[in-house]
Amino acid sequence: MEKSDLGKNKFNRNSKIAWLMSGLFGVLSGLFMVLGYQLENQSRINLADKNAMYIMALIMVVLTVDAKHVWDNYTSTFYGEKLMGLFRLDKYRASYGKSDKKSRFVQNWLLMMALNIPVLLGTFPGFFVYDAQDELNEVLTRTFTTHHPLLHVLLLGGTIALAHKITGSWNAGIFLYILLQMMVITAIFAYVTDYLYQKKLGKTGNLITCLYYGLFPTIVMFTLCSSKDGLFGAFLLLLTVFLFQMVEDLEGFLSSRIKVVLFISTAVLMPLFRHNGFYAYLVFVPFALFYFRKKIKSLVAPMLLIPVALYLIISGLFSGILSSEGTHHQEMLTVPIMQMARVYTYEPDIMTQEEKELLISYIPEENLKLYTPRVSDMVKVGFDNELYEKDSKSFWKLWKSLLVKKPMTYLNAWFLTSYGYWYPASVMNVYQGNTVFTFTYEDSSYFGYEVEAPGHRVSLIPALDSLYRYLSIGSFQQDAPVLALLFKPGCILLIYMFVLFYRLSRKSFSGVLPFMPMILTFLTVLLGPTYLVRYVVYLWTSLPLLLAGNPASNAGIE
Repeated sequence: MEKSDLGKNKFNRNSKIAWLMSGLFGVLSGLFMVLGYQLENQSRINLADKNAMYIMALIMVVLTVDAKHVWDNYTSTFYGEKLMGLFRLDKYRASYGKSDKKSRFVQNWLLMMALNIPVLLGTFPGFFVYDAQDELNEVLTRTFTTHHPLLHVLLLGGTIALAHKITGSWNAGIFLYILLQMMVITAIFAYVTDYLYQKKLGKTGNLITCLYYGLFPTIVMFTLCSSKDGLFGAFLLLLTVFLFQMVEDLEGFLSSRIKVVLFISTAVLMPLFRHNGFYAYLVFVPFALFYFRKKIKSLVAPMLLIPVALYLIISGLFSGILSSEGTHHQEMLTVPIMQMARVYTYEPDIMTQEEKELLISYIPEENLKLYTPRVSDMVKVGFDNELYEKDSKSFWKLWKSLLVKKPMTYLNAWFLTSYGYWYPASVMNVYQGNTVFTFTYEDSSYFGYEVEAPGHRVSLIPALDSLYRYLSIGSFQQDAPVLALLFKPGCILLIYMFVLFYRLSRKSFSGVLPFMPMILTFLTVLLGPTYLVRYVVYLWTSLPLLLAGNPASNAGIE
Protein backbone atom coordinates (compact mmCIF):
# COMPACT_ATOMS: atom_id res chain seq x y z
CA MET A 1 0.00 0.00 0.00
CA GLU A 2 2.85 2.34 0.91
CA LYS A 3 4.60 1.69 -2.42
CA SER A 4 1.41 2.42 -4.30
CA ASP A 5 0.92 5.73 -2.49
CA LEU A 6 4.48 6.77 -3.27
CA GLY A 7 3.95 6.01 -6.94
CA LYS A 8 0.69 7.93 -6.94
CA ASN A 9 2.28 10.95 -5.25
CA LYS A 10 5.12 10.96 -7.79
CA PHE A 11 2.61 10.82 -10.63
CA ASN A 12 0.66 13.73 -9.14
CA ARG A 13 3.81 15.81 -8.75
CA ASN A 14 4.87 15.10 -12.32
CA SER A 15 1.39 15.96 -13.56
CA LYS A 16 1.46 19.28 -11.71
CA ILE A 17 4.84 20.13 -13.21
CA ALA A 18 3.55 19.22 -16.67
CA TRP A 19 0.51 21.47 -16.23
CA LEU A 20 2.77 24.24 -14.94
CA MET A 21 5.02 24.02 -17.99
CA SER A 22 2.14 23.75 -20.46
CA GLY A 23 0.51 26.69 -18.67
CA LEU A 24 3.69 28.70 -19.02
CA PHE A 25 3.81 27.85 -22.72
CA GLY A 26 0.16 28.85 -23.16
CA VAL A 27 0.46 32.11 -21.23
CA LEU A 28 3.62 33.25 -22.98
CA SER A 29 2.26 32.29 -26.40
CA GLY A 30 -0.94 34.22 -25.76
CA LEU A 31 0.99 37.27 -24.60
CA PHE A 32 3.33 37.12 -27.58
CA MET A 33 0.53 36.80 -30.13
CA VAL A 34 -1.87 39.44 -28.84
CA LEU A 35 0.56 42.03 -27.49
CA GLY A 36 2.75 41.52 -30.54
CA TYR A 37 -0.24 42.16 -32.81
CA GLN A 38 -1.01 45.40 -30.98
CA LEU A 39 2.60 46.57 -31.15
CA GLU A 40 2.80 45.71 -34.84
CA ASN A 41 -0.39 47.54 -35.78
CA GLN A 42 -0.79 50.24 -33.13
CA SER A 43 2.80 50.73 -31.93
CA ARG A 44 1.62 50.37 -28.35
CA ILE A 45 0.03 47.93 -25.92
CA ASN A 46 -3.66 48.55 -25.26
CA LEU A 47 -4.81 46.65 -22.18
CA ALA A 48 -8.15 48.49 -22.33
CA ASP A 49 -9.10 46.59 -25.49
CA LYS A 50 -11.46 44.02 -23.95
CA ASN A 51 -11.81 41.98 -27.13
CA ALA A 52 -8.05 41.62 -27.38
CA MET A 53 -7.84 40.56 -23.74
CA TYR A 54 -10.60 37.95 -24.24
CA ILE A 55 -8.81 36.57 -27.29
CA MET A 56 -5.54 36.46 -25.38
CA ALA A 57 -7.14 34.56 -22.50
CA LEU A 58 -8.72 32.10 -24.95
CA ILE A 59 -5.38 31.49 -26.69
CA MET A 60 -3.73 30.89 -23.34
CA VAL A 61 -6.30 28.30 -22.29
CA VAL A 62 -6.42 26.48 -25.63
CA LEU A 63 -2.64 26.27 -26.03
CA THR A 64 -2.18 25.18 -22.42
CA VAL A 65 -4.59 22.27 -22.85
CA ASP A 66 -3.36 21.38 -26.33
CA ALA A 67 0.29 21.40 -25.30
CA LYS A 68 -0.42 19.12 -22.34
CA HIS A 69 -2.40 16.74 -24.57
CA VAL A 70 0.33 16.54 -27.23
CA TRP A 71 3.04 16.06 -24.59
CA ASP A 72 1.11 13.27 -22.89
CA ASN A 73 0.53 11.58 -26.23
CA TYR A 74 4.22 11.79 -27.11
CA THR A 75 5.24 10.39 -23.72
CA SER A 76 2.81 7.48 -24.15
CA THR A 77 4.65 6.41 -27.30
CA PHE A 78 7.51 5.25 -25.07
CA TYR A 79 5.12 2.65 -23.67
CA GLY A 80 3.97 1.16 -26.97
CA GLU A 81 1.35 3.72 -28.06
CA LYS A 82 1.27 5.31 -31.50
CA LEU A 83 1.96 9.02 -31.90
CA MET A 84 -1.45 10.62 -32.39
CA GLY A 85 -2.68 7.09 -33.01
CA LEU A 86 -0.83 7.05 -36.33
CA PHE A 87 2.93 6.42 -36.04
CA ARG A 88 5.22 4.17 -34.04
CA LEU A 89 8.58 5.62 -33.03
CA ASP A 90 10.06 2.46 -31.52
CA LYS A 91 12.43 1.69 -34.41
CA TYR A 92 14.00 5.12 -34.38
CA ARG A 93 14.40 5.12 -30.61
CA ALA A 94 15.82 1.62 -30.38
CA SER A 95 18.62 2.49 -32.78
CA TYR A 96 19.50 5.87 -31.32
CA GLY A 97 23.15 6.12 -30.29
CA LYS A 98 24.09 2.66 -31.59
CA SER A 99 25.65 3.66 -34.86
CA ASP A 100 28.46 1.71 -36.48
CA LYS A 101 28.39 3.83 -39.63
CA LYS A 102 31.35 5.58 -41.18
CA SER A 103 31.51 9.33 -40.88
CA ARG A 104 29.80 11.31 -43.62
CA PHE A 105 31.44 14.58 -42.60
CA VAL A 106 33.37 15.11 -45.83
CA GLN A 107 30.41 14.22 -48.06
CA ASN A 108 28.12 16.48 -46.06
CA TRP A 109 30.62 19.34 -46.16
CA LEU A 110 31.14 19.08 -49.91
CA LEU A 111 27.39 18.96 -50.51
CA MET A 112 26.72 22.04 -48.39
CA MET A 113 29.47 24.02 -50.09
CA ALA A 114 28.17 22.93 -53.49
CA LEU A 115 24.71 24.21 -52.54
CA ASN A 116 26.08 27.57 -51.36
CA ILE A 117 28.40 28.32 -54.27
CA PRO A 118 25.64 29.05 -56.85
CA VAL A 119 24.13 31.65 -54.48
CA LEU A 120 27.59 33.13 -53.88
CA LEU A 121 28.10 33.43 -57.64
CA GLY A 122 24.59 34.77 -58.10
CA THR A 123 25.22 37.52 -55.57
CA PHE A 124 28.95 37.94 -56.33
CA PRO A 125 31.07 38.90 -54.47
CA GLY A 126 28.67 37.97 -51.65
CA PHE A 127 26.74 39.98 -49.08
CA PHE A 128 29.12 42.72 -47.88
CA VAL A 129 26.85 44.53 -45.44
CA TYR A 130 26.11 45.38 -41.78
CA ASP A 131 29.04 47.62 -40.79
CA ALA A 132 31.28 45.89 -43.34
CA GLN A 133 32.67 49.14 -44.71
CA ASP A 134 33.35 50.45 -41.19
CA GLU A 135 35.25 47.31 -40.23
CA LEU A 136 37.33 47.40 -43.41
CA ASN A 137 38.14 51.07 -42.86
CA GLU A 138 39.37 50.32 -39.34
CA VAL A 139 42.05 48.10 -40.84
CA LEU A 140 42.87 50.46 -43.70
CA THR A 141 43.21 53.48 -41.39
CA ARG A 142 44.66 51.54 -38.43
CA THR A 143 42.04 53.15 -36.21
CA PHE A 144 40.27 50.55 -34.09
CA THR A 145 37.34 50.53 -31.69
CA THR A 146 35.90 47.75 -29.56
CA HIS A 147 32.44 48.60 -30.90
CA HIS A 148 33.09 45.84 -33.44
CA PRO A 149 34.76 42.59 -32.28
CA LEU A 150 38.43 43.10 -33.07
CA LEU A 151 39.03 39.50 -34.15
CA HIS A 152 36.37 39.84 -36.83
CA VAL A 153 37.66 43.26 -37.86
CA LEU A 154 41.17 41.88 -38.36
CA LEU A 155 40.02 38.77 -40.22
CA LEU A 156 37.66 40.63 -42.54
CA GLY A 157 39.74 43.73 -43.09
CA GLY A 158 43.05 41.89 -43.27
CA THR A 159 41.83 39.34 -45.82
CA ILE A 160 40.20 41.93 -48.07
CA ALA A 161 43.11 44.37 -47.86
CA LEU A 162 45.65 41.63 -48.66
CA ALA A 163 43.65 40.32 -51.62
CA HIS A 164 43.19 43.87 -52.92
CA LYS A 165 46.92 44.50 -52.68
CA ILE A 166 47.62 41.37 -54.73
CA THR A 167 44.81 41.61 -57.30
CA GLY A 168 43.86 45.29 -57.26
CA SER A 169 40.21 44.27 -56.90
CA TRP A 170 38.06 44.96 -53.84
CA ASN A 171 35.50 42.45 -55.11
CA ALA A 172 38.16 39.74 -55.19
CA GLY A 173 39.00 40.44 -51.56
CA ILE A 174 35.37 40.39 -50.47
CA PHE A 175 34.74 37.17 -52.40
CA LEU A 176 37.81 35.51 -50.87
CA TYR A 177 36.80 36.41 -47.33
CA ILE A 178 33.22 35.23 -47.76
CA LEU A 179 34.38 32.02 -49.47
CA LEU A 180 36.71 31.22 -46.56
CA GLN A 181 33.97 32.05 -44.06
CA MET A 182 31.53 29.83 -45.95
CA MET A 183 33.99 26.93 -45.73
CA VAL A 184 34.29 27.32 -41.95
CA ILE A 185 30.56 27.66 -41.32
CA THR A 186 29.56 24.76 -43.57
CA ALA A 187 32.25 22.61 -41.93
CA ILE A 188 30.54 23.20 -38.59
CA PHE A 189 27.14 22.43 -40.13
CA ALA A 190 28.62 19.22 -41.59
CA TYR A 191 29.98 18.23 -38.18
CA VAL A 192 26.57 18.77 -36.59
CA THR A 193 24.86 16.75 -39.32
CA ASP A 194 27.39 13.93 -39.00
CA TYR A 195 26.89 13.92 -35.22
CA LEU A 196 23.16 13.41 -35.76
CA TYR A 197 23.85 10.82 -38.47
CA GLN A 198 26.06 8.84 -36.09
CA LYS A 199 23.11 8.85 -33.69
CA LYS A 200 21.07 6.95 -36.30
CA LEU A 201 19.47 9.90 -38.03
CA GLY A 202 19.50 7.73 -41.17
CA LYS A 203 20.55 8.48 -44.73
CA THR A 204 17.31 10.26 -45.56
CA GLY A 205 17.47 12.34 -42.41
CA ASN A 206 21.12 13.13 -43.10
CA LEU A 207 20.27 14.32 -46.60
CA ILE A 208 17.34 16.42 -45.39
CA THR A 209 19.55 18.08 -42.78
CA CYS A 210 22.23 18.82 -45.38
CA LEU A 211 19.64 20.33 -47.70
CA TYR A 212 18.26 22.40 -44.83
CA TYR A 213 21.66 23.86 -43.98
CA GLY A 214 22.58 24.32 -47.62
CA LEU A 215 19.33 25.70 -49.02
CA PHE A 216 17.21 27.40 -46.36
CA PRO A 217 17.52 31.09 -47.33
CA THR A 218 17.91 32.56 -43.84
CA ILE A 219 20.87 30.28 -43.13
CA VAL A 220 22.41 30.79 -46.57
CA MET A 221 22.14 34.57 -46.24
CA PHE A 222 24.35 34.65 -43.18
CA THR A 223 26.67 31.88 -44.35
CA LEU A 224 27.49 34.17 -47.29
CA CYS A 225 27.36 37.47 -45.39
CA SER A 226 30.45 39.30 -44.18
CA SER A 227 28.85 40.22 -40.84
CA LYS A 228 30.11 38.58 -37.66
CA ASP A 229 26.72 36.95 -37.04
CA GLY A 230 27.33 33.93 -39.26
CA LEU A 231 30.55 32.89 -37.54
CA PHE A 232 29.18 33.73 -34.10
CA GLY A 233 26.11 31.57 -34.69
CA ALA A 234 28.25 28.73 -36.06
CA PHE A 235 30.52 28.67 -33.00
CA LEU A 236 27.48 28.88 -30.71
CA LEU A 237 26.05 25.87 -32.57
CA LEU A 238 29.33 23.97 -32.22
CA LEU A 239 29.37 24.73 -28.49
CA THR A 240 25.84 23.33 -28.26
CA VAL A 241 26.93 20.08 -29.96
CA PHE A 242 29.84 19.69 -27.57
CA LEU A 243 27.50 20.19 -24.62
CA PHE A 244 25.24 17.44 -25.98
CA GLN A 245 28.23 15.14 -26.16
CA MET A 246 29.14 16.04 -22.58
CA VAL A 247 25.70 15.29 -21.13
CA GLU A 248 25.61 11.99 -23.04
CA ASP A 249 29.09 10.78 -22.00
CA LEU A 250 31.08 13.21 -19.88
CA GLU A 251 33.90 10.80 -19.08
CA GLY A 252 34.30 9.87 -22.73
CA PHE A 253 34.36 13.54 -23.71
CA LEU A 254 36.95 14.47 -21.08
CA SER A 255 39.14 11.52 -22.04
CA SER A 256 39.59 13.04 -25.50
CA ARG A 257 42.22 15.80 -25.41
CA ILE A 258 41.17 16.95 -28.86
CA LYS A 259 37.57 17.48 -27.77
CA VAL A 260 38.61 19.30 -24.59
CA VAL A 261 40.82 21.63 -26.61
CA LEU A 262 38.08 22.15 -29.21
CA PHE A 263 35.53 22.92 -26.49
CA ILE A 264 37.78 25.53 -24.89
CA SER A 265 38.64 27.03 -28.29
CA THR A 266 34.99 27.21 -29.29
CA ALA A 267 33.93 28.74 -25.98
CA VAL A 268 36.59 31.44 -26.50
CA LEU A 269 35.94 32.08 -30.20
CA MET A 270 32.17 32.38 -29.80
CA PRO A 271 32.25 35.55 -27.60
CA LEU A 272 35.19 36.96 -29.56
CA PHE A 273 32.76 37.36 -32.47
CA ARG A 274 29.99 38.93 -30.34
CA HIS A 275 30.46 40.53 -26.95
CA ASN A 276 27.05 39.46 -25.62
CA GLY A 277 28.16 35.84 -26.10
CA PHE A 278 30.60 36.34 -23.24
CA TYR A 279 27.90 37.47 -20.82
CA ALA A 280 25.72 34.54 -21.87
CA TYR A 281 28.55 32.06 -21.33
CA LEU A 282 29.47 33.66 -18.00
CA VAL A 283 25.92 33.15 -16.69
CA PHE A 284 25.81 29.63 -18.16
CA VAL A 285 28.91 28.36 -16.32
CA PRO A 286 27.30 28.12 -12.83
CA PHE A 287 24.39 26.13 -14.28
CA ALA A 288 26.82 23.75 -16.00
CA LEU A 289 28.91 23.35 -12.84
CA PHE A 290 25.78 22.52 -10.87
CA TYR A 291 24.59 20.01 -13.49
CA PHE A 292 27.99 18.26 -13.50
CA ARG A 293 28.47 18.68 -9.73
CA LYS A 294 29.04 14.94 -9.17
CA LYS A 295 32.03 15.14 -11.53
CA ILE A 296 33.25 18.51 -10.29
CA LYS A 297 36.65 17.09 -9.29
CA SER A 298 37.32 16.03 -12.87
CA LEU A 299 38.51 18.24 -15.73
CA VAL A 300 35.01 19.61 -16.25
CA ALA A 301 35.43 22.64 -13.96
CA PRO A 302 38.72 23.84 -15.48
CA MET A 303 37.38 23.17 -18.98
CA LEU A 304 34.35 25.38 -18.30
CA LEU A 305 36.27 28.15 -16.53
CA ILE A 306 39.40 28.46 -18.69
CA PRO A 307 37.48 30.07 -21.61
CA VAL A 308 36.42 32.94 -19.34
CA ALA A 309 40.02 33.75 -18.44
CA LEU A 310 41.28 33.29 -22.00
CA TYR A 311 38.58 35.58 -23.41
CA LEU A 312 39.47 38.35 -20.98
CA ILE A 313 43.19 37.97 -21.70
CA ILE A 314 42.78 37.89 -25.49
CA SER A 315 40.33 40.81 -25.50
CA GLY A 316 42.69 42.83 -23.34
CA LEU A 317 45.63 42.04 -25.61
CA PHE A 318 43.69 43.02 -28.73
CA SER A 319 42.62 46.32 -27.18
CA GLY A 320 46.11 47.10 -25.90
CA ILE A 321 48.06 46.16 -29.01
CA LEU A 322 45.64 47.92 -31.38
CA SER A 323 45.16 50.94 -29.07
CA SER A 324 41.42 50.65 -29.63
CA GLU A 325 38.84 53.00 -28.20
CA GLY A 326 36.46 51.51 -25.64
CA THR A 327 32.84 50.69 -26.33
CA HIS A 328 30.54 53.60 -25.60
CA HIS A 329 28.04 53.32 -22.76
CA GLN A 330 24.98 53.82 -24.99
CA GLU A 331 25.39 50.29 -26.33
CA MET A 332 24.52 49.00 -22.86
CA LEU A 333 21.94 51.72 -22.17
CA THR A 334 19.78 51.30 -25.27
CA VAL A 335 16.58 50.44 -23.39
CA PRO A 336 16.64 53.27 -20.79
CA ILE A 337 17.68 55.77 -23.48
CA MET A 338 14.73 54.79 -25.68
CA GLN A 339 12.34 54.78 -22.73
CA MET A 340 13.15 58.34 -21.74
CA ALA A 341 13.22 59.46 -25.38
CA ARG A 342 9.70 58.08 -25.85
CA VAL A 343 8.41 59.97 -22.82
CA TYR A 344 10.08 63.16 -24.09
CA THR A 345 8.59 62.69 -27.58
CA TYR A 346 5.02 61.66 -26.80
CA GLU A 347 4.35 62.89 -23.27
CA PRO A 348 6.59 65.91 -22.61
CA ASP A 349 3.93 67.54 -20.41
CA ILE A 350 4.62 65.14 -17.55
CA MET A 351 8.27 66.23 -17.43
CA THR A 352 9.43 69.24 -15.44
CA GLN A 353 11.68 71.78 -17.09
CA GLU A 354 14.58 70.55 -14.96
CA GLU A 355 13.97 66.96 -16.11
CA LYS A 356 13.93 68.04 -19.76
CA GLU A 357 17.15 69.97 -19.37
CA LEU A 358 18.81 67.06 -17.60
CA LEU A 359 17.74 64.62 -20.32
CA ILE A 360 18.99 66.97 -23.04
CA SER A 361 22.34 67.21 -21.27
CA TYR A 362 22.76 63.46 -21.79
CA ILE A 363 21.00 63.20 -25.16
CA PRO A 364 21.04 66.30 -27.42
CA GLU A 365 17.62 67.60 -28.43
CA GLU A 366 18.39 67.09 -32.12
CA ASN A 367 18.80 63.37 -31.41
CA LEU A 368 15.68 63.17 -29.26
CA LYS A 369 13.70 64.65 -32.15
CA LEU A 370 14.88 61.76 -34.34
CA TYR A 371 13.15 59.19 -32.10
CA THR A 372 11.56 56.31 -34.00
CA PRO A 373 9.89 53.53 -32.00
CA ARG A 374 11.68 50.50 -33.48
CA VAL A 375 15.28 51.63 -33.99
CA SER A 376 17.46 53.36 -31.42
CA ASP A 377 20.49 54.24 -33.55
CA MET A 378 19.68 57.88 -34.29
CA VAL A 379 18.84 58.65 -30.66
CA LYS A 380 21.67 56.90 -28.85
CA VAL A 381 24.40 58.06 -31.24
CA GLY A 382 24.41 61.49 -29.59
CA PHE A 383 24.64 60.17 -26.03
CA ASP A 384 27.17 62.08 -23.90
CA ASN A 385 29.46 59.36 -22.58
CA GLU A 386 31.78 61.75 -20.76
CA LEU A 387 28.91 63.24 -18.77
CA TYR A 388 27.61 59.77 -17.94
CA GLU A 389 31.03 58.72 -16.66
CA LYS A 390 31.17 61.82 -14.46
CA ASP A 391 27.56 61.63 -13.24
CA SER A 392 25.69 58.39 -13.91
CA LYS A 393 23.70 58.85 -10.70
CA SER A 394 21.66 61.75 -12.12
CA PHE A 395 20.93 59.73 -15.26
CA TRP A 396 19.45 56.85 -13.29
CA LYS A 397 17.61 59.18 -10.93
CA LEU A 398 15.89 60.76 -13.93
CA TRP A 399 15.14 57.32 -15.37
CA LYS A 400 13.47 56.21 -12.13
CA SER A 401 11.48 59.43 -11.87
CA LEU A 402 9.98 59.02 -15.35
CA LEU A 403 9.39 55.31 -14.75
CA VAL A 404 7.14 56.11 -11.80
CA LYS A 405 5.21 58.63 -13.90
CA LYS A 406 4.81 56.57 -17.08
CA PRO A 407 5.47 52.83 -16.58
CA MET A 408 3.44 51.78 -19.64
CA THR A 409 5.36 54.19 -21.84
CA TYR A 410 8.54 52.54 -20.64
CA LEU A 411 7.13 49.09 -21.38
CA ASN A 412 6.05 50.15 -24.87
CA ALA A 413 9.45 51.68 -25.58
CA TRP A 414 11.23 48.45 -24.65
CA PHE A 415 8.83 46.09 -26.42
CA LEU A 416 8.86 48.14 -29.63
CA THR A 417 12.59 47.46 -30.07
CA SER A 418 12.26 43.75 -29.28
CA TYR A 419 8.81 42.36 -30.12
CA GLY A 420 9.97 41.20 -33.54
CA TYR A 421 11.88 38.44 -31.76
CA TRP A 422 8.78 36.98 -30.09
CA TYR A 423 5.74 37.99 -32.18
CA PRO A 424 5.31 35.12 -34.68
CA ALA A 425 3.84 37.26 -37.47
CA SER A 426 6.07 40.32 -37.18
CA VAL A 427 7.00 41.97 -40.48
CA MET A 428 10.74 42.52 -40.22
CA ASN A 429 10.98 46.05 -41.60
CA VAL A 430 12.55 48.29 -38.96
CA TYR A 431 14.57 50.23 -41.56
CA GLN A 432 11.61 51.17 -43.77
CA GLY A 433 12.37 54.45 -45.54
CA ASN A 434 16.11 54.33 -44.81
CA THR A 435 18.40 54.78 -47.81
CA VAL A 436 21.64 52.79 -47.89
CA PHE A 437 24.33 52.42 -50.58
CA THR A 438 22.29 50.91 -53.41
CA PHE A 439 18.60 51.06 -52.44
CA THR A 440 15.96 52.39 -50.06
CA TYR A 441 14.21 49.96 -47.71
CA GLU A 442 10.50 49.83 -48.56
CA ASP A 443 8.66 46.51 -48.20
CA SER A 444 11.14 44.69 -45.99
CA SER A 445 14.45 44.96 -44.17
CA TYR A 446 14.67 41.25 -43.39
CA PHE A 447 18.27 41.09 -44.62
CA GLY A 448 20.76 43.73 -45.77
CA TYR A 449 21.37 42.03 -49.13
CA GLU A 450 23.60 44.68 -50.73
CA VAL A 451 27.32 45.12 -51.33
CA GLU A 452 28.69 48.15 -49.51
CA ALA A 453 31.49 50.24 -51.02
CA PRO A 454 34.23 49.69 -52.07
CA GLY A 455 32.68 46.52 -53.47
CA HIS A 456 29.89 46.29 -56.03
CA ARG A 457 27.56 43.51 -57.16
CA VAL A 458 28.31 41.63 -60.37
CA SER A 459 25.74 38.82 -60.49
CA LEU A 460 26.82 35.75 -62.45
CA ILE A 461 23.42 34.07 -61.97
CA PRO A 462 20.82 36.88 -62.10
CA ALA A 463 17.88 34.62 -61.24
CA LEU A 464 19.37 33.78 -57.83
CA ASP A 465 20.26 37.41 -57.25
CA SER A 466 16.64 38.39 -57.93
CA LEU A 467 15.35 35.65 -55.62
CA TYR A 468 17.49 36.72 -52.68
CA ARG A 469 16.69 40.38 -53.27
CA TYR A 470 12.98 39.50 -53.15
CA LEU A 471 13.37 37.50 -49.94
CA SER A 472 15.57 40.14 -48.33
CA ILE A 473 14.05 43.52 -49.18
CA GLY A 474 11.08 42.63 -51.39
CA SER A 475 7.44 41.95 -50.57
CA PHE A 476 7.86 38.23 -49.77
CA GLN A 477 6.57 38.65 -46.20
CA GLN A 478 3.38 40.27 -47.47
CA ASP A 479 2.93 38.04 -50.55
CA ALA A 480 3.25 34.71 -48.70
CA PRO A 481 2.39 35.39 -45.05
CA VAL A 482 1.95 31.72 -44.09
CA LEU A 483 5.18 30.51 -45.70
CA ALA A 484 6.96 33.56 -44.31
CA LEU A 485 6.25 32.36 -40.78
CA LEU A 486 9.16 29.93 -41.19
CA PHE A 487 11.36 32.99 -41.67
CA LYS A 488 10.16 34.76 -38.50
CA PRO A 489 12.12 34.57 -35.22
CA GLY A 490 8.89 34.62 -33.21
CA CYS A 491 7.55 31.51 -34.93
CA ILE A 492 10.81 29.60 -34.45
CA LEU A 493 10.86 30.73 -30.82
CA LEU A 494 7.48 29.04 -30.24
CA ILE A 495 8.96 25.76 -31.49
CA TYR A 496 11.83 26.05 -29.02
CA MET A 497 9.44 26.89 -26.20
CA PHE A 498 7.18 23.96 -27.01
CA VAL A 499 10.05 21.45 -27.05
CA LEU A 500 12.10 22.80 -24.14
CA PHE A 501 9.11 23.29 -21.83
CA TYR A 502 8.16 19.67 -22.51
CA ARG A 503 11.63 18.54 -21.51
CA LEU A 504 11.43 20.63 -18.35
CA SER A 505 8.06 19.07 -17.57
CA ARG A 506 9.78 15.66 -17.74
CA LYS A 507 12.76 16.94 -15.72
CA SER A 508 14.96 16.14 -18.70
CA PHE A 509 17.64 18.70 -17.91
CA SER A 510 20.10 16.89 -20.18
CA GLY A 511 17.92 17.97 -23.10
CA VAL A 512 17.87 21.61 -21.94
CA LEU A 513 21.37 22.37 -20.63
CA PRO A 514 23.08 22.28 -24.07
CA PHE A 515 20.77 25.05 -25.27
CA MET A 516 21.38 27.34 -22.31
CA PRO A 517 24.17 29.41 -23.93
CA MET A 518 21.86 30.00 -26.88
CA ILE A 519 18.88 30.82 -24.64
CA LEU A 520 20.92 33.27 -22.58
CA THR A 521 22.30 34.87 -25.74
CA PHE A 522 18.74 35.29 -26.99
CA LEU A 523 17.76 37.03 -23.75
CA THR A 524 20.55 39.57 -24.23
CA VAL A 525 19.22 40.69 -27.62
CA LEU A 526 15.90 41.61 -26.02
CA LEU A 527 17.80 44.55 -24.53
CA GLY A 528 19.32 45.52 -27.87
CA PRO A 529 18.86 48.50 -30.22
CA THR A 530 16.26 46.90 -32.50
CA TYR A 531 15.05 43.52 -33.76
CA LEU A 532 16.90 42.01 -36.71
CA VAL A 533 17.21 38.44 -37.95
CA ARG A 534 21.00 38.75 -37.96
CA TYR A 535 21.08 38.80 -34.16
CA VAL A 536 19.22 35.47 -33.81
CA VAL A 537 20.23 33.41 -36.85
CA TYR A 538 21.27 30.66 -34.40
CA LEU A 539 17.58 29.91 -33.85
CA TRP A 540 17.51 28.36 -37.32
CA THR A 541 20.93 26.72 -37.29
CA SER A 542 20.24 24.93 -33.99
CA LEU A 543 16.82 23.55 -35.01
CA PRO A 544 18.10 20.13 -36.18
CA LEU A 545 19.72 19.60 -32.78
CA LEU A 546 16.50 20.57 -31.03
CA LEU A 547 14.32 18.22 -33.06
CA ALA A 548 16.63 15.23 -33.49
CA GLY A 549 18.28 14.76 -30.13
CA ASN A 550 18.17 11.71 -27.84
CA PRO A 551 14.41 10.95 -27.67
CA ALA A 552 14.49 8.95 -24.44
CA SER A 553 16.64 11.49 -22.64
CA ASN A 554 14.50 14.36 -23.88
CA ALA A 555 11.40 12.68 -22.49
CA GLY A 556 13.02 12.04 -19.12
CA ILE A 557 13.08 8.28 -19.72
CA GLU A 558 16.66 7.07 -19.35
